[in-house]
Amino acid sequence: MHLVHILLPLRDDKGRGFPKQHYDKVATVLTNRFGGVTAYTRTPAEGRWKEGGRPVSEDDVVVFEVMVKGIEASWWRTYRGSLERRFRQKNIIVRAQDIRIL
Repeated sequence: MHLVHILLPLRDDKGRGFPKQHYDKVATVLTNRFGGVTAYTRTPAEGRWKEGGRPVSEDDVVVFEVMVKGIEASWWRTYRGSLERRFRQKNIIVRAQDIRIL
């Protein structure tokens, strides 16, 4: 079993917030495909990263997660690409970890 996390920004590079429908669509797609989703949307997480010699970048993110039996890498790559276009991002983090249900 795997837990897949998707980190989505609250604002674009110009500081404009995304419409609620963007997040609703993510929840709908994941629920329809995997049977459920958990979205951490009430308190955004703070992301920070540094690329090369550039100043530190910051972003507030919400996290969507789903449990899956197997990883369909090609589907996830395609879906990540669609999210990057919708949220106007160079990169959106989609990560997976092995989990054990207790």
